[in-house]
Amino acid sequence: MSASASASAGPSTTAAAAAPSAVREPSRAEMVQRYRALAPSEWGLRVSGVITELPEGETATALTFDACGGPGGNGYDADLIDFLRERKVPATLFLNTRWIDANPDVFERLAADGLFEIGNHGTVHRPLSVTGRSAYGIAGTGGVGEVYDEVVGNAHKLTGLLGHPPRFFRSGTAHYDDVAARVVTDLGERVVGFAVNGDGGATLPASEVRREVASAPPGAVVIGHMNRPGGGTAPGVAAAVPRLLAEGRRFVRLSDVM
Repeated sequence: MSASASASAGPSTTAAAAAPSAVREPSRAEMVQRYRALAPSEWGLRVSGVITELPEGETATALTFDACGGPGGNGYDADLIDFLRERKVPATLFLNTRWIDANPDVFERLAADGLFEIGNHGTVHRPLSVTGRSAYGIAGTGGVGEVYDEVVGNAHKLTGLLGHPPRFFRSGTAHYDDVAARVVTDLGERVVGFAVNGDGGATLPASEVRREVASAPPGAVVIGHMNRPGGGTAPGVAAAVPRLLAEGRRFVRLSDVM
């Protein structure tokens, strides 16, 4: 090879070597084989591997809002989102497949808004269990394969719509067992719960939402819902957040700090 040819080949070879290789997603069968013999030892809202607070020393607060879809509600709380936009308060939005399918235009606008990031809220909004445990009357996934389906189904949908995979996952009801949480991690997403239940599953009146959100300590992950317009979530958040801002509280998307 001539010197000139070698010189022209060098940079492309270097660039190719430096380019990160795509991480292959484990198949359903591989995940079932990997975890089928493991029995969970934890179950609930606070389980090993589930994020409920921001990294140690972080003084901001993360507002997160779920859109459950299906029987959980396909509505869109425009008042809540408009308030966040007006006050320039960032948030992480966990969206379920069924809600996305019911609100394609809204999804497109939210995904294009840099104030928000989109998280994975599952395919059919199920608690994440390898033994079929339920929460709040909602049947959980019945094995590793069903955990895989619940996570990957919506992850693939979001990847196609966003152009990149979601970084964070929250299950329907935010309940997990520790084996299911490990499955999510192996699939490349971080598992998210919460420290402060801001709206009680979209059931609390505005006065109680205000109290819960206003009481969130620095570093907390706060959960609320954006699929139940007309409830207490939007007015409660709108009453709590300005005071926190006035006190110097920062609000962040999860990806801003982790």
